[in-house]
Amino acid sequence: MLKPSDKWSWYYSDSEGYLMLDLGEEMVFRTNLSRNLLVDCGFTDNHFSVDDASDYQTYKERISGLDLSEPRKAELALYCVAAKRFHKPVQPKSWFFDYQGDESVPEEGDIVSLVNGYNQGYFIVLEVGESASLCALADLDAFVLNGSKQLEFGQVIKVMHDRMANANHIFVAEPTMALVG
Repeated sequence: MLKPSDKWSWYYSDSEGYLMLDLGEEMVFRTNLSRNLLVDCGFTDNHFSVDDASDYQTYKERISGLDLSEPRKAELALYCVAAKRFHKPVQPKSWFFDYQGDESVPEEGDIVSLVNGYNQGYFIVLEVGESASLCALADLDAFVLNGSKQLEFGQVIKVMHDRMANANHIFVAEPTMALVG
């Protein structure tokens, strides 16, 4: 199991074209954030901070009920941490999703369902705004946005809250109860 460390460091790799995370012991994680998605500080070396470690733990806990292998859960959690810290601010792209009418404001780490005419998928909320939130695709299968665009596992999109339906209840294990007579 991957445990956060203050020895980890973020850096941009020109040869890879992506933000990377040096995990030490000759292990490197390549994020899904390319040059055009990064804020300026993503191009300088940055230590894996206490906030990064806290976010990693939050995301790992919240995605624990998803039907993903442990390595995929760690990968998704690291994608989420990287996006929260280094992704450029973006405008909502809600037109790709159907209105679901639930106008409640999600919390960071919530699992939400988004649907459109092509498919339905689960996303994890990374940053909550007043009316829209940044979310990452938590499904291994690509999410088709339209005839020519799709999101891959861990990619982010900002979506208005009225397009989201809370899906936490689907992935939380129900406590088992035994009746003793």
